[in-house]
Amino acid sequence: MAARKVAVLGLGGMGGGMAHRLLDSGVELTVWNRTAAKAAGLVAAGARQAESPAEAVADADVVLVSLADSEAVEQVLFGAVCPAAKPGTPIIDTSTVSPTYAREAGERAARAGVKRIEACVVGNPHQARNGELRVLTAGTQDDLAEVADVLALLGPQVVYLGPPGMAATMKLVFNAMLGAQVASMAEAVAYGERSGLDRDMLLMAVERSGFSSKVMSFRAALMRERRYEPAAFRTRLMNKDLRLALAEAAKVGVDMPVIERSAVTFTEAIDAGYGDQDAAAVHEMLSRNDA
Repeated sequence: MAARKVAVLGLGGMGGGMAHRLLDSGVELTVWNRTAAKAAGLVAAGARQAESPAEAVADADVVLVSLADSEAVEQVLFGAVCPAAKPGTPIIDTSTVSPTYAREAGERAARAGVKRIEACVVGNPHQARNGELRVLTAGTQDDLAEVADVLALLGPQVVYLGPPGMAATMKLVFNAMLGAQVASMAEAVAYGERSGLDRDMLLMAVERSGFSSKVMSFRAALMRERRYEPAAFRTRLMNKDLRLALAEAAKVGVDMPVIERSAVTFTEAIDAGYGDQDAAAVHEMLSRNDA
């Protein structure tokens, strides 16, 4: 790995965590982020900071992209990276986008002379930094084999799901369930608190109960500590992914009323000012509304 140059574009919670993981593993790393200050810790640890995405990828052997949405992918990947990258460069795109967009992006990248490798990641920033993510991949197996060493550094479980769009579909399935769990837990705890139960006791009970899950335990702890920043998964990104899941499900004739109502809850949380806080902050909105 040390012989290969890797560029990481997008240093949010997950992108920054993955970049630290690669750097800690001895990778020669170049990084870029729209807000340059987010690269400071990586630069101090030995990464090179580029002034633009094009500069970052100019001599990269592998590019890893971690961006918020398809609009950002359009600007960075197709606006800057494709024209500047070396022909045939494999681009690992971990951004959560719709399956429809993922398929189109793969075709467009191929026409531009690069290889877009769909690699959705499941986990949180702490797991990203420690190489504990689950990596969901799609595309051609030859392309995936070319970056298998990089993917293996991100997590112990790299799952191949088939043609382009399948990893994005699985990621939206997971995030749909995540959104419904977080919203329903926040509502239930607001009900219990309003009915007289001690808030901290209630959240600790949920966290330790047989009804819990890793997701619920993690978010219950954030709610109990009121620790919503830095966000492990921003409320506005949760809402975005739920809306993507609803749109894609409608294309195949599946109604998701539970997910639809959960999306409304997260939209309301964004409108109430919690958009850039962790999705667990939806509990604050519901508790305030019940006060």
